[in-house]
Amino acid sequence: MTESLREAPPQTRASETLDPQNWGDIRALGHRMLDDMIDYAANIRNRPVWQPIPDHVRAHFRAALPRSASELGDVYREFTDFIVPYTTGNVHPGFMGWVHGGGTAVGMLAEMLAAGLNANLGGRDHIPIEVERQIAEWMRQIFGFPHGSSGIFVTGTSMANLMAVLVARTTALGKPVRQRGIAEDGALLTAYASTAVHGCISKAMDIAGFGSDALRHIQTDRFHRMDLDALHERITRDRVAGFKPFLVVGSAGTVDIGAIDDLHALKSLCCEQGLWFHVDGAFGALGVLAPALAPRLAGIEHADSIALDFHKWGQVPYDAGFLLVRDGDRHRDSFAAPAAYLRRETRGLAANSPWPCDLGPDLSRGFRALKTWFTLKTYGTERLGAVITRSCELAEYMKERILAEPRLELMAPVQLNIVCFRYRADNADQVNADIVIDIQESGIAVASTTLLQGQLAIRAAIVNHRTDTSDIDALLSAVLEFGRQRCSSCDRVPLIEPSPPLAM
Repeated sequence: MTESLREAPPQTRASETLDPQNWGDIRALGHRMLDDMIDYAANIRNRPVWQPIPDHVRAHFRAALPRSASELGDVYREFTDFIVPYTTGNVHPGFMGWVHGGGTAVGMLAEMLAAGLNANLGGRDHIPIEVERQIAEWMRQIFGFPHGSSGIFVTGTSMANLMAVLVARTTALGKPVRQRGIAEDGALLTAYASTAVHGCISKAMDIAGFGSDALRHIQTDRFHRMDLDALHERITRDRVAGFKPFLVVGSAGTVDIGAIDDLHALKSLCCEQGLWFHVDGAFGALGVLAPALAPRLAGIEHADSIALDFHKWGQVPYDAGFLLVRDGDRHRDSFAAPAAYLRRETRGLAANSPWPCDLGPDLSRGFRALKTWFTLKTYGTERLGAVITRSCELAEYMKERILAEPRLELMAPVQLNIVCFRYRADNADQVNADIVIDIQESGIAVASTTLLQGQLAIRAAIVNHRTDTSDIDALLSAVLEFGRQRCSSCDRVPLIEPSPPLAM
């Protein structure tokens, strides 16, 4: 019967399909593209980390809308000439500007495979969703969450943090909040995070309808962790004033220096106060894979939700964020929205609910899970943990070099993989800001800047698995050389002692 329903495929004119007229030609060009990108990664040290975009290159991307076809080879040539040389640079081991992973050849190949399948992981019954569910199960095991927890891939931790705020909101106000809005009760809800928390938390409070002022920023202690006494005092004061605390956000790797809040103590406080405990673990949460770091994350297993990025310490190509929620029912209550065109069946392609679209705002979702699955399967958690450990060891190496150099000053304790320092100079803020840009434009390395206690610091975030001591040396040598050039007008060089170690 099934065979009789099948008919010979109709003949399609070339102009009616986007498939190539000659599969052999595209196969040959595809192999060339693959070889070129493998060479790009293999020989990345021969390239500048980053270089400014020339005016003629920028102007190239102001061209008119293409209305007629072009040869694929010509388009690829534009890619190699105008795109490849001017990317962010985070594939390069000298990139230490922001917390960006370096990606891998394995992840690149997996991304190609995912594009070939072109799967939509919003829902329905197909194996790509089972791959995502398997990773959710692996994350449940890694973080010690109970059966019944849920997880979902998103663009990144900024989105995962927003979704966690929405789950906490639904938990605090009940499911009717999704129809009625936060109303008067919701307007009194308050959340808490340290002054070092990532800015996306304030944005999440804004988007969720509370307003960014509803996020109370709590001072940090000498370890740059949220001050627990100050947190307790502010919660008490808010309750007396008629507000309704509902959420505490702990940081596992703060954006500026990589500090980890006392997650165990935060969870105890949240249990005592009846608050949702969320952990922003954008890069630091995956430290649980490194035996030397895992004890510092004690308490994360008790969180109500965790946000993290596989595209940072996990080295998965962008983008691959993830949200893990302890109570899967509360997660679904926050996002599931029945619709006739999303009818669920007990068999056929519309079976096997709940679907990922019940766990987040997106119905159209790419196969981010595949490159993460390939990464975890190919390297294993032990090797990934070793890469994480190595990045922290390199940060310690960098710290020791800074402490031994009188012209440099360590600006904050080195807690994970982020080192904040600066070149000693008059008008130090401006000099160090210029040094960072000089280094970026030189192509030698990429660092960034941040403000610590009102002072500008050079910030080096060591995330790329390719980075080695030679890359640290190159960055520090560049800081010293450009610092010397910037201060060459000074007649005297201050006689200073090496920086003393900072209290941890």
